[in-house]
Amino acid sequence: MSDETTFTGPFTVALDGPAASGKGTIGRALAATFGFEYLDTGLLYRAVGARMNEGMDPVEAAETLEAGVLDDPALRTSEAGQAASKAAALPAVRDALRDFQTAFSRRLGGAVLDGRDIGTVICPQAEVKIFVTASAEARATRRYRELAARDPEISYETVLADIEARDERDMNRSDAPLRQAEGALRLDTTEMSIDDAVAAATRAVAERLKT
Repeated sequence: MSDETTFTGPFTVALDGPAASGKGTIGRALAATFGFEYLDTGLLYRAVGARMNEGMDPVEAAETLEAGVLDDPALRTSEAGQAASKAAALPAVRDALRDFQTAFSRRLGGAVLDGRDIGTVICPQAEVKIFVTASAEARATRRYRELAARDPEISYETVLADIEARDERDMNRSDAPLRQAEGALRLDTTEMSIDDAVAAATRAVAERLKT
């Protein structure tokens, strides 16, 4: 990264979008390019959802969550994704995790957060807001290829149904539904390559750092 885009103060990049839209790949690329810290907030909800599936009270699961559990590979499964969507639909869980996310977003040296309500609720004043989307079919194809490498028995139809069910919950929940934040750059990755999407997001951040 060039000196003209180096930043040492708080600087927040908010990435929102539905499941398998590519926002995680973009977020990690931005963090690597600009030296920012990166948080996949979906892992917070996956971890809470997993604990709920084990019988733990949702709020207790959120309030006692420790960052170390976010590295658990089990949180990347389709089952964990379904659990996350259910956990995220509970306002009390969202409230319990909000302080963690807000504090992370304002750390010195910059931060990239991706999720469903980063630009609308968690960080409405983020320096850069990006909404990443794609058709359900395109997202299901990506997720199927990812999951099939670990589970040859999984079907595309099952993955598509999972994507559509999660979209329904995420977009229609009463608290912080998934939507594009005001002023956000919209990236539709249905036909756009991930390299082009990363390049567009990188330009947006670099331009904002110069102002």
